[in-house]
Amino acid sequence: MEDVLIKYEGVSICHNEYSILEDVSFELGRGDFIYLIGKVGSGKSSLLKTMYGEVDISSGKALVLGHDMASIKKKKLPYLRRKLGIVFQDFQLLTDRSVYDNLHFVLRATGWSNRVDIDDRIKTVLEEVGMANKGYKFPNELSGGEQQRIAIARALLNSPEVILADEPTGNLDIETGRRIAELLHNISEDGTLVIMTTHNMNLLNEYPGKVYICSGHRLSEKE
Repeated sequence: MEDVLIKYEGVSICHNEYSILEDVSFELGRGDFIYLIGKVGSGKSSLLKTMYGEVDISSGKALVLGHDMASIKKKKLPYLRRKLGIVFQDFQLLTDRSVYDNLHFVLRATGWSNRVDIDDRIKTVLEEVGMANKGYKFPNELSGGEQQRIAIARALLNSPEVILADEPTGNLDIETGRRIAELLHNISEDGTLVIMTTHNMNLLNEYPGKVYICSGHRLSEKE
């Protein structure tokens, strides 16, 4: 089925011989909005990191956008990561340059060269996240919620099929966190697979999606 973007079959994840997750299996497709929940240290972030090659899988079969994560070569990882949008809890914006220059840097680093195309793409993603008039600002001039919107804009630059968001609301107040979750939910409704780790259980009711629980070294889908 071509709409399946990520497929794991019997995947185990270990670190220094310590089992993090065992026998993980799922299929995730276009437009899915996925929550990963569980206690700190239960394996949520490690699972996300296996999807972009930051953490190796120990056994099983893991396909991400057609790439076999068990055998992918390091030199192939940049090509995979260009198809993924990654959003972190702490934003990871470059503080020494403006919002525009943060986004410009990513586009140039991923092969864009035409100035008009670059300008148009930056304008488009800033509009998508409600930050059209903030391109000249520096990160320290923005609120936490605004910085996270810019981080999401950065993740959207190369029109990814998948967005991986690791606790994107973790450093935000409740209302700002809701707006970020709503933005990500809207992005999934446009056909992007969004996978989001969270500790905020209220979001699960407000912005429904599939819920997977990391517990006891296992991953299970919540009924």
